[in-house]
Amino acid sequence: MILRSIPIVFLVVLLVVPFVFRIPEPEVPADARVLVVVSPHNEQIRSEFSRAFEAWCKTRFDEYVKVAWSTPGGTSEIRKLLISEYTSALENGLPPGGNADLLWGGGSYEFSLLSQPITVTTPNGETRETRVLAPMEFADEDLREVYGDGEIAGQPLFDAERRWFGTALSSFGIVFNRDVLPEIDVPSPTSWEDLTVPEYQSWITMVDPGMSGSVTTAFEAILQHRGWNEGWWILRRLAANARSFAGSSTKGPLEVAAGETAAAVCIDFYGRYEAQRTRDAAIRAGLAGADAEGRIGYVDPPGETVIDPDPVALLTGAPDPELARRFVDFVLSTEGQAIWQFPVNEEGLGPREFELRRLPIRRGLYAGYLDRFVDQVDPWRIATPVKNPNRAMRSFIAPMFRGIALDQPELLQEAWLTITRHPAYPRDRGPLITASDVDDPELAEMIRRFDAMPIVPGPGGTEEDLNDPAILEKVKRGWLRRGWAKDGLWPAEADPSEMFRRLVRRQARDHYRAIIEGGQG
Repeated sequence: MILRSIPIVFLVVLLVVPFVFRIPEPEVPADARVLVVVSPHNEQIRSEFSRAFEAWCKTRFDEYVKVAWSTPGGTSEIRKLLISEYTSALENGLPPGGNADLLWGGGSYEFSLLSQPITVTTPNGETRETRVLAPMEFADEDLREVYGDGEIAGQPLFDAERRWFGTALSSFGIVFNRDVLPEIDVPSPTSWEDLTVPEYQSWITMVDPGMSGSVTTAFEAILQHRGWNEGWWILRRLAANARSFAGSSTKGPLEVAAGETAAAVCIDFYGRYEAQRTRDAAIRAGLAGADAEGRIGYVDPPGETVIDPDPVALLTGAPDPELARRFVDFVLSTEGQAIWQFPVNEEGLGPREFELRRLPIRRGLYAGYLDRFVDQVDPWRIATPVKNPNRAMRSFIAPMFRGIALDQPELLQEAWLTITRHPAYPRDRGPLITASDVDDPELAEMIRRFDAMPIVPGPGGTEEDLNDPAILEKVKRGWLRRGWAKDGLWPAEADPSEMFRRLVRRQARDHYRAIIEGGQG
């Protein structure tokens, strides 16, 4: 029993350590109520909302409260950590949760996964079940006041079962360095395919989607808007042009701002914040060229913008659910929403120290306060419904991207260099060059191999060609969800997702080597 409890102890330490040693500010009584929030949010967001919520509670309820933050990683890591913690509690017969009150920040997909049941069967045959996220009661009229009709371009803004509620809106685009672009002779990018040209080779920062739910959502947006095959043409070329593959979505804007790379895929507020930070620093230093446009730029590709809510949710077993509900009410209020997008303002609405550059989710704020926003952006105007909706696409992003790119970046880049240095490679037919765009049969075959999709075995000796997006749901259920576990397609003790990744890697490796050998011939 002691050994089986070790995972729970370890997980509790990971969640608790970040705030246990935080020394309370002198003016806050030692017995103040403490709200524990697990979050991937950055220090600026945590600082502004802590200050504002603590002041709001003192004014409205005449009560001292303190927000304690637990920041064990990105949203994907937090999801895995929480699922492990709650699963271990069930296995050991312990009450699930109890270590934190709220989960705040990340994409709606991660919160949807955490809303699903966790079920374990004990050795004596007892079935136990829980969910990481607990529902919160909201009147329909209150939800309408915040969310309007409750969606943006077909994307729901809160969970139908009331297990999570959007607090801000995120889009996904390109951050770029205007000083670096002339060095590689490219204009400012406006679309995803602009980053696929050979001039960007070794000048893009990419992020491992397996480590970042937000980057996975960005990649999914490309696939949903451009289609499964064309989307992977773009992602493969972006990976081939990458200088590095970061483990965090914050790394791209930082490398771009430092001039280490020219562009990166990123969340809108990371890009806008970095643009503002570098511009403000240049103005303070009195540097020439610190004009209104600035050295760092950010763009949402027109017509391809997917907007995703950034949710908050009550954790099952929350120590103080009443205080957690107060926090949710505050974040969704006009006062709380103004912190996201208003300029720094010592009096009245807005942040006190950091301009967060995030898009509020409260619909009425755009009607009454848009002129006060730092960014004059109405997400309901730029959000675009996806052209190729396919919910199964997302599950393939991490294993396929790793097999195609992260597991063998040198081979990928060498194959891409072989293609782009071919004498027949066209430079005047647009940024995204495919096999159908070239006349030379040798080069066309190289590009076909480069863009080849995996072919995976199915039951009864069949083969499933992932070139056809119509089979994705079937293959997801069979391979990634273990539906074909009894068909002998992988060793019984193996993880089918890992075996799928190895299969993708092996097929891609063979294609890359054939391209390289053909170029040498």
